[in-house]
Amino acid sequence: MPKAVPGPPRDTETHDRIRHDIVDKSGTVTLRAAGQLRHIGIGRTHKGTHVILLIQDLEVRVINAITGELLRELTIDPAKDYQPRNLK
Repeated sequence: MPKAVPGPPRDTETHDRIRHDIVDKSGTVTLRAAGQLRHIGIGRTHKGTHVILLIQDLEVRVINAITGELLRELTIDPAKDYQPRNLK
């Protein structure tokens, strides 16, 4: 029988990380999530913009690294490679 690890249970912990990137000429950034490379649409008006991606499991926030403006907030759909902007 395996021994229990001392300390508090880790059942509720999330996978948090930060990634720095530059929006490419087509207006997307890439991110490996759920074991696959995903393309996140930001918009061509932001091409060349330095961004910070704040990732918590499948929740992602894309922030302009210079101004701090929130450019996009989304939940990664594991069934899709490209995560569209869903403009309404």
